[in-house]
Amino acid sequence: MFLLLFFSLALGYPAPAAGKMAWQAAALGAPRYVPVTRYDPKRDPQADLVKALAEAKRTGRRVLLEVGGDWCSWCHVMDKLFADHADVRALRERNFVTLKINMSPANENRAFLSRHHRIPGYPFLFVLDADGKLVHPQRANVFEDGDIYNVPSFAHFLTVYGPSPVPVNARALAEACLDE
Repeated sequence: MFLLLFFSLALGYPAPAAGKMAWQAAALGAPRYVPVTRYDPKRDPQADLVKALAEAKRTGRRVLLEVGGDWCSWCHVMDKLFADHADVRALRERNFVTLKINMSPANENRAFLSRHHRIPGYPFLFVLDADGKLVHPQRANVFEDGDIYNVPSFAHFLTVYGPSPVPVNARALAEACLDE
């Protein structure tokens, strides 16, 4: 702001009104969306979802709900997959606003999770469009390959259900994934 005033005075332009400068400063420091990257039993998943949907609309992405908990070993395997594979992490970040939803004895988030598809195991993924409509429920165990997740299969999922999905028979695919 100092430079703006300095150049305004030096070049003979009128200085912007103080209120306008304060608004501009506030806009520059406006908080950005911060993804929920931990399973935290103290968080409010509905409030987090509202923020995630707003960010998805703003950025043209979908929302990826990851339901699990710190107790879930495969949740940690999924975290490791994204930590170890920058290309898969970038694909997820490009296509989705990620939101982790805690499901643990400390907080089962029953009210929030009861509005979604039945969860047969953890971690469980929900892909939502920017309006909150369910696009696809996904069991994560279909990506298992020994004691890790299969990277190409996971990347394929992130591509197919991203904001510009490859046409698929979603109902048949969803039923096949849930029956396994």
